Amino acid sequence: MIVADANVIVHLTIRSEFSPLSEAAYAVDASWAAPLLWLSEYRNTLAKYLQHRGMTVESALLSLRSAEEIISGRAYNVASEKVLELVKGSACPAYDCEYVALAQDLGVPFVTTDRQVLKAFPKTAVALEKFAKRRK
Repeated sequence: MIVADANVIVHLTIRSEFSPLSEAAYAVDASWAAPLLWLSEYRNTLAKYLQHRGMTVESALLSLRSAEEIISGRAYNVASEKVLELVKGSACPAYDCEYVALAQDLGVPFVTTDRQVLKAFPKTAVALEKFAKRRK
């Protein structure tokens, strides 16, 4: 199991330059988890695609359903105290620290493309590119 950043989930379900890496990461480990926050972040990304990239509502809903299937049953609430402790010890925003907190609670890697998080939490966060190169 991994905790997947919302952007990593987006790249798996919406074609982008990072899609091959997300697909490779999914091939390494198809059990993806995320904090409950992931869905709002995903919807926000869909809003940008709808407003600026010409995505249709139908396509957005198909992508959303795919993403929900990937995370199905593995979206978790995260303790605020832990998130705030991580925020205090880093320069990362609380929403990024939710992913880190969940990964630490589950004892699994947090796969992300966020350089700030990778730098702040090197024992928990793993770059998508690095994780995608792992073997099953």
